[in-house]
Amino acid sequence: MAAHKKDAKRFTEIRNSKALRDYFIDERFEAGIQLRGTEVKSIRGGKAQISDAFARIEKGEVWLHGAHIEQYAFGNIYNHDAKRIRKLLLHRRHIEKIRVALEAGGHALVPLRMYFKDALVKVEVALATGKKLFDKREDLKKRVVDREIDKAIKFRRG
Repeated sequence: MAAHKKDAKRFTEIRNSKALRDYFIDERFEAGIQLRGTEVKSIRGGKAQISDAFARIEKGEVWLHGAHIEQYAFGNIYNHDAKRIRKLLLHRRHIEKIRVALEAGGHALVPLRMYFKDALVKVEVALATGKKLFDKREDLKKRVVDREIDKAIKFRRG
């Protein structure tokens, strides 16, 4: 019996492209997310966006705000609301650690990516510190220099 090839469409990963540009990432956490059936199907189809999302702690639970998961195209009257607030599932000690960091100030809880781990949808959230404008400029300069170095190395090899 031949081994199956993994179908690229079934193993999608939704990334927050703004997060690494706008924040310094301090600590990452893997969280489960409470979803409805049609939401899982939309994510599997790559129809989700977390670039404007953020997380908050309310009454000892972590909630994901601003994540957009499109309504499932073949859904029925039980289809989900695209912008609803979703509960993130974390261990109590992680929630307490995040709460202390957020109360101390200067940090935000930002989702970095949403992905499948076996059949479950996971969200990687991070404690992050916002970058200032000059920090962003420094990152751009560094990227340009790295790109020029890579070009020079390729030119010498070729």
